[in-house]
This record gives sequence, C-alpha cells and structure tokens, in this order.
Amino acid sequence: MTFFTAEIGLPQPRRDQHGGVRIFTSLLAIALGGLAALFLALIVYRALGETGGTNSYAQLAEAFLNGRFTTPDACFDGDCATYRGETYVIFPPVPALLAMPFVALFGVNFSGFLFLGLALFVASAFLWWQIFERHLEDRLTVFILTVAIMCATPVFYVTMRSDQVWFFAQTVGFFLVTGAIHAIVVQARPWLAGAFIGLAFLTRQMSVFYAPFLLVLAFQDERPLWHITWERLKIAIQIAIPIGIAILAYFAYNYARFGSPLDTGYGYIFSSLDTSIEPEAGDYIAYRLRELGLFNREYLLFNAFYLFFQGLHVEFGGRYLTEITGIDINGTSLLAASPFLFVLFLTPLRRHVVVGLGVIAIVAGITLFYHSNGFSQHHVQRYTLDWLPIAFTFLPLVVLGPRIRALFAVMTLYAMGTLALALAIAQMTAA
Repeated sequence: MTFFTAEIGLPQPRRDQHGGVRIFTSLLAIALGGLAALFLALIVYRALGETGGTNSYAQLAEAFLNGRFTTPDACFDGDCATYRGETYVIFPPVPALLAMPFVALFGVNFSGFLFLGLALFVASAFLWWQIFERHLEDRLTVFILTVAIMCATPVFYVTMRSDQVWFFAQTVGFFLVTGAIHAIVVQARPWLAGAFIGLAFLTRQMSVFYAPFLLVLAFQDERPLWHITWERLKIAIQIAIPIGIAILAYFAYNYARFGSPLDTGYGYIFSSLDTSIEPEAGDYIAYRLRELGLFNREYLLFNAFYLFFQGLHVEFGGRYLTEITGIDINGTSLLAASPFLFVLFLTPLRRHVVVGLGVIAIVAGITLFYHSNGFSQHHVQRYTLDWLPIAFTFLPLVVLGPRIRALFAVMTLYAMGTLALALAIAQMTAA
C-alpha cells in the first residue's frame, strides 16, 4: 500500500544539513521516552492500589457467568438503569466478556481492571508502532509518533482510570479499532478488520462508522471508488459480514433484555432518576438528564466550546485568590491539550483522508449533542477517542521533514508536561 507516502514537491536538502536538527530531535525523544516511562509507572502504582468494587463491568461479567443480564445489587458506578424492577448494566457487553475469566476466578470485586487496561495500552502501542513502521523508514519518527498518540492524547488518561466502567470501555474500544486499522494496513486481512470493528461496535457503538474508512484503506488500486470489481466486492463482503453478525448479536442482546432490538437501555437511566429529589447544587448532569434528556441541541454550544476552544482551566480561591483549589473536570479542548495535532491541517487530501474526515464529522457531530462531553475528565476530551484513531493514520503523511518532526516532538513534550501538571493538580486538590 502506498497511501501513506507524501510527496511535498520541494527540493530535498542534503542529509548533513539537518544533522543538528536530528541530534536535537533525538534528545527530545529521550525526554519523551523518560516521561512515558513515568506515565506507565503511574498506571502501575494506581493498579497496585486498586480496591475493586468500582467497575460495573465486573457486575455484568458476574451476571453472564450466572446466566442472566441483571445484577442483584446497586451498580458500582451508579450509572445503571432500572427496568421492570430489575437493575441493568446497560453498556455494550464485550468489556464484560473480557473481564469474565478474572471475575470467575476472583469474584465480583475483582481489582485488576487497571492491569487489564495497561495490557491493552501496551498492545495498542505495539500495533501503532507497526502501523507507522509499515510506512516510515525512520525509527525515530515512529517512536515519537507512538509516544505522542499513546501518552499525549486521551488514550493515557482513560487507561489510567480504567478501574471505572466508562474509561475501561474506551480503553478496550481503542485497542479494537487499532486492531482493525492494523489488520488492513499491516496484515491486509479485511475479514480480521471487520471482526475487530464488530467487537468494537459491541464496546463503543459508534465504532461501526469505521467500516467505510477501512474499506477505502483496503483498496490498493487508484481507480475511482465507484469502480466495482470482484476483488473489491470480496473485500467489502469480508469486512461487512463480521460487522453484520455483531449488529445482529447486539439486536438479539437488546431484545433479550428489553424486548426490542433497538432498545439499548440508555433511556432507562433517565427514567430511573428520582425526579422528586432535587439534585445537589452543581450536579448539572442530573439536571440535564431530568429536564433535557440524553441528546439535545442545548448541549451544542457547551460541547463545541470544550472540544475546540477551552484551555487548561485551573481554579483559584482563597482570600486573595492565590490558592489553587481545583481543575475543570470538563477537560481541555483537544488542540490545547494535544497541540501537535495541528500538523494534521497539513494533511494532503487523499481519498482515504476525505472518507476519514467524513467519518470523523459524523461521529464528532453526534457527540456534540450528547448530554455529557466526557465528564469527568482532566485536561482531555475523551470522547474524541471514538474518532481520533482515524486522524492518527494521517500523521505519517505530514510528519516527514526533519524540522516538522522536531516541532512535533517539542509540542508532544509540552502536551505530556501539561497533562502531568493537570493530573498533579487534580490529585492535590481532590477532596
């Protein structure tokens, strides 16, 4: 495949002209590697202290082991639904299936979700290394790109908090969509890509929109997309069949739980709220669910501002307004938290890029009307992980020249530094 190869069309300078830039970039890479090691150590530290009883997927796994869909106890995270007097963990089932062997061994209070998240994190990093290495000869560039997407985006944050149900689902989902991209780019196995997306759909539903992007990635020839050949039909069928099976499985799962293939159960979170009790002051999520619902256009301005414009927001208090008292739990905008992604504006418009941008617009557009922008989160917008892997595939098209690579490394180091600062402030000001 040649779709990652970029021709800039400018005279290329001799290698020795950039010797100093490469040394500088190498030093930056060493700093990035050291900071990445500290980040991994932080996950291990948190994993060693995990207590269990915080991730509702353990309850769903226990329900599956006992041949039922309901849990007899209140949910660990409180984000469950009540239907006909029964309590349901309504999130899609694959993360629970992943946890089942461990819950079978250690019980519903299994306390190893952070280690599971770390294993998925390492596996995802390995796959992205191979994806980038497939199209870039320079190992230094591959290293910098891999560290950037794993440690300077929401990927690290959701992994670090994968002891809770929402973050664990995103850690699993990121690994699965990464596996799908790897299956196309590195292995050229459309059926495997379809299987990964099918499983990803049963983890994070909007992963199903990856299908057309993967299809275009799989087309190695340069003929128009509407040019139908038997080879292209075979690729499309191989991708579509596993995804179709996953969709039918989800319909059956919904029917078995709620009597309708299209009833996911999310609506019962809203109906389970006790509307006779006034929410606590500042609990805007409860007010939104009570009065506006899961999706509403009223959320657009808030979500768009936090996605595109909000900077790192540290809260100050005290008599002289000089004491740090907290940090915005709604996060920081994507480009403020991960400024190296600005290089994506230089991406040449190849056909897989155009299709990818279309998928990104659909997924991001839907989440802009959702009642939550990823709450709670510090210095990230975690819902962007539903489409960021597509954008990551564009990076080899633009991070090629020595100077761009050096600038990319500088911005990555800045992003990791500010993330570390945000996490430190969140820890210091936690009640």
